Amino acid sequence: MNNSRVVKFSRQQGALALLALLTASGTFAQQEPQPRLPTIEITAGMYVIQAEVARTNQQHTIGLMHRQTMGVNEGMLFVYQSSEIRCYWMRNTLIPLTIAFLDDDGTIVNLKDMEPQTERSNCSIKPVRYALEMNQGWFSERGLKPGFKLQGLPFTPASAQ
Repeated sequence: MNNSRVVKFSRQQGALALLALLTASGTFAQQEPQPRLPTIEITAGMYVIQAEVARTNQQHTIGLMHRQTMGVNEGMLFVYQSSEIRCYWMRNTLIPLTIAFLDDDGTIVNLKDMEPQTERSNCSIKPVRYALEMNQGWFSERGLKPGFKLQGLPFTPASAQ
């Protein structure tokens, strides 16, 4: 005697069961924002920025995804080991941002406004080691343009490292 049972699902029940399984496994689950990262203080003239520092590949990948808000003088600084052309997109980022691509000494190379939830690529115009994301308009509202130099811990000439 065989004690196994065959359970038959309607197409709709099967789809709902699959969706429940995928959601439980995390495949379709809403991702949580990255936990807040350690911060450093960066100055831009008289303005002080509290910048979370993303150093690892995983932190770079998650960035500010799924965050609902960010404080006025808060941002995220992306730090890399070497200078390369850096490109960012905003597929799962919910807030509009401006990104500043920065030289080793903290000089703004170029700025790009980025729209939320798009896959449009926003790139540096030359190789950089740093990128700083702030709320959209933060730099322009303070008159900060390419050539302006930010001050703070990570910005040292490459020869001094």
